Amino acid sequence: MDYYSHQLDSIFLALADPTRRAVIGRLGTGPASISDLAKPFDMALPSFMKHIRLLEETGLIETRKQGRVRTCTLEKKHFAMVEGWLSAQRTIWEARTARLEAFVTATQSKEEESQ
Repeated sequence: MDYYSHQLDSIFLALADPTRRAVIGRLGTGPASISDLAKPFDMALPSFMKHIRLLEETGLIETRKQGRVRTCTLEKKHFAMVEGWLSAQRTIWEARTARLEAFVTATQSKEEESQ
């Protein structure tokens, strides 16, 4: 669990930045070169590369170099881990909401019976 917790921390930290989220969003449409990914951002390429390295370190993307072009692709395995964690949280909160709704309904029924 600690291993997954550390990985989830890294992934959520990576996704906290709007530039990195935009890169992930763009890669959702298919692989792209780093120069193509950097075009919409007003920053120097070395600064942009820091974002790419962090995404690569967290395992959210993979890069491959062919000649002088480095191409990035999404790594879906880590997104499944995030989706699993979010799904578990949703299940917990839906159960809590259902228990609260049952409590409120039962309380209202008792109040109506006593009147």
